[in-house]
Amino acid sequence: MFKKEYLDNKIPVLLERIKGVRSVCLGIWVKVGSRYETKQKNGISHFLEHMLFKGTKRRSQKEIAVEIDSLGGDLNAYTSKETTTFYIKLLDDYLEKGTDLLMDIFLHSRLPEDEIEKEKGIVIEEIKMVEDTPDDYIHDLFSEYVWNREDIGLGILGTKKTVRSFTKKDLVEHIRKHYTISNTVISCAGNIEHEEVLKWLNSSIGKISNDSQPHTYSKPKFHHGTKVVTKDCAEVHLCIGTEGIAQGSPERYAMLLMNTVIGAGVSSRLFQEIREQRGLAYSVYSYTSSYHDCGLFGVYVGTGRKKYQQVIDIVRDELVTFKDTVSEDELTRAKKQLKGNLVLALESTSGRMNNLARQEIYYGKYISPSEIMKAIDGVRFSEVRELSDRLFTDRKFALTVLGPVKNALI
Repeated sequence: MFKKEYLDNKIPVLLERIKGVRSVCLGIWVKVGSRYETKQKNGISHFLEHMLFKGTKRRSQKEIAVEIDSLGGDLNAYTSKETTTFYIKLLDDYLEKGTDLLMDIFLHSRLPEDEIEKEKGIVIEEIKMVEDTPDDYIHDLFSEYVWNREDIGLGILGTKKTVRSFTKKDLVEHIRKHYTISNTVISCAGNIEHEEVLKWLNSSIGKISNDSQPHTYSKPKFHHGTKVVTKDCAEVHLCIGTEGIAQGSPERYAMLLMNTVIGAGVSSRLFQEIREQRGLAYSVYSYTSSYHDCGLFGVYVGTGRKKYQQVIDIVRDELVTFKDTVSEDELTRAKKQLKGNLVLALESTSGRMNNLARQEIYYGKYISPSEIMKAIDGVRFSEVRELSDRLFTDRKFALTVLGPVKNALI
């Protein structure tokens, strides 16, 4: 059973009681991520996310770690382009203790200077690890290129230079500016009693009073063209894509279905053609990334240095001719696949918690699984063709290549 409530200070709380489970997942979502940073302070949202686990007025870093392990739970956080999320997942018997722990790190972290210096080294190692993982790194390079390394194009981790520059004053100012009533959404799913959860939240985060103005958006410009980053890798990694659609677009279900047919799953066109039929790659898939006011459709392939241009040609031709070759049978199968994926993703309490918060942030309302499945079934064949025609037919693609090569053509 879903319910939307507001705390005493008007922070929205999304609650879903799920019968038959013993776990609960509680999350705090802050509407700030790398797109709201400056180039000079790029990565500060992610860095602060790390720092909130480094000790509070009541608990040391180790005491936080020991307590969550003793509860048999998971206390974690992650940063994206537009949000920062802190969550705890544990047995329903321990929800009150878990709520106290989560609220303590969120509201009362000390941000000790010595830990800030230590964490800089840890995050720099994280940056280097991504740079040494080419199938991850290519996505950062692609995003930076197509969005001109500003706004959505700023990397989540930041750079080694920006991370080294962070001070406690920077972190405190980031909290003051962004960790506010208007920027916060709380979601909770599992075996819960709504009134109990609200009581615990009102006694902690429900008492904060700092607020801010909502973010303003200036739609970033998508950059077409080719960027080649030469690096000594065993494979050539490439991303090909074009401008997509915003998260709240009425075409979002048509986009998901198109993506499913093109490259989401082992029966998809690109997987079958590039991997199964031609043996040109091990990893190949398409994906969508959607934000408040813009989006991206992309294809990733990891292949050999003698095969990468052939792979680029196959992907380009598949996209350009899609509107004329897609069939109604493919669309019917894609609908079944997409609906099945949706149900499986919502089987866990953490999946439900994430879904509740994202819907509130991007749509301002709850959309039930049955409503989503009805919307998927309602997508017409002509809508998918028209969307692919608009995105692909003019051949305005962007291409980023990472590996032991010096040039590429799209």
